[in-house]
This record gives sequence, C-alpha cells and structure tokens, in this order.
Amino acid sequence: MTYDTQEFARVRSLMLLTAAAAWMLLLTEPRAMPMIVPCAATGAGPMPSSLPMLLSMNPPGLLAAGWALMLIAMMTPVLIEPVRYIRMRSFTHRRARAVLLFLGGYAAVWMATGVVLLGSAFAVEAFAPQSYLPAAGIVLVALVWQFTPIKQRCLNRCHALSGLAAFGTAADLSALRFGAIHGLWCAVSCSAMMLAPMLLPGGQLVAMATVSILIFSERLEQPAVPRWRWHGFGQVIRILVAQTRIRLQSRQIDPALSE
Repeated sequence: MTYDTQEFARVRSLMLLTAAAAWMLLLTEPRAMPMIVPCAATGAGPMPSSLPMLLSMNPPGLLAAGWALMLIAMMTPVLIEPVRYIRMRSFTHRRARAVLLFLGGYAAVWMATGVVLLGSAFAVEAFAPQSYLPAAGIVLVALVWQFTPIKQRCLNRCHALSGLAAFGTAADLSALRFGAIHGLWCAVSCSAMMLAPMLLPGGQLVAMATVSILIFSERLEQPAVPRWRWHGFGQVIRILVAQTRIRLQSRQIDPALSE
C-alpha cells in the first residue's frame, strides 16, 4: 500500500501530458471546442436564431464531445492532488480502479453541468446572436462571485478529502462518491467562469486559457475562513515572483550562470 514520490511524479506527469494533449487538439482543431455555431448572417446582420435551427447546426453529440475535451484540458491539472490521495489510500491492485471510479463520478457531475451551461449558451445565441454583451454580463457575475464568502466555502470543500473504504463494493462506492462530491463543489465554484468562453463570439481559446489559469491558481491557496476577498491569480503571481528572485540571486552569486 506504499506510495512513493517517484510514483506520484509519474502520475502527475501523465495527467499534465493528458491536459497538454487536449489543449493541442483544441488549438489545432477549433471545431472541437464546445461553441454554439451561429446561424447564417445577412448583409443586414445576423439572422434571428431559433432553437430548431441552432440544434440542426450544433449536434448534441458533437457539443458533448467538445465539452468533455474542454474539461480534460482545463480541469485535469487540479485533479492531481485528489488522484494522489486516492492512490495513496488504496491497495496497489485497486489503485487504477479507484481512480477510474473517482474520475467517473467527477465527470458525471460536470457532464450534467455541461447540459445546463450549453443550454444557457443556446438560449443566449437564440435571443442575442453574435453579441459580446451576454459574455460581459456573465464575466461581471463571475468576478463578483470570486469575492464572496460562498466562493471560499466551495474552495474549502474542493480541498476536502473524503474517507475511503478499503475493500469490496464499499471501496468502489466511496471512490465514486468522492468523485461526485468533489465534482459538485468544483462545478458550483467554477460554472460561471466556465460559461463565459462559450458565450464569446470570438477569442474562446484565450478566454479558456485565462479561466484555466485562474482555476489552477485559486486551488493552490490553502483553505481559509469564508469572508469577502478576491480569489484569483495571487498565488501563481507569488510563485512566479519567488522563482524569479531565486534565479536572479543565483545569477548574482554565480556569474557563470548568466553566461
């Protein structure tokens, strides 16, 4: 049942490579993104959209696949710690199974959330086609949400690690339940931010990358007492500043490093 540092490093590398592969696919194949394809435009501007027209131009299966790819790209890095915990708490012969059950529960919650978010994107496209105003509105809501004590409660729950049974069906159910609960709090915490890129008429990849960095940064913060304060890029900025100072100091101590 031992779990050493090298094994964790291998798992972390695999998950980061998986996220990188998903990002590469999104970059090379923009149609893989879960975007609502608008109805045709005329010389007078976009045509009024209708739900049947939008559904015919946006097959649900294709949107679901795009949403799943978006989740892999954006959320895999923040799952490294819970996956490490599951593997550390599971017997060797059960580790892969426990991780798959955890990921299944997590994905099920987020795929259900995707139905709601994609439905919202459909409604926005039907009533305000190719407009930046809805995206601006949801970004404003997301920014306010980032300050609230409820946001901190969600982040605290995202850091929580559930107890896991060791044997049989109970172990399977506990891993599945852990994934579903973790996914639920993650969805409550991040849904507004995840919706914003889908409402943009353009620049979705840049918006997705920004949201992904924001989600990763806030997960680096330690659990805290819920109160009104900003949850954002602070931790990543602090890490970058610290690394820069270390490199600059090392160059001053050993001038040969700067050559």
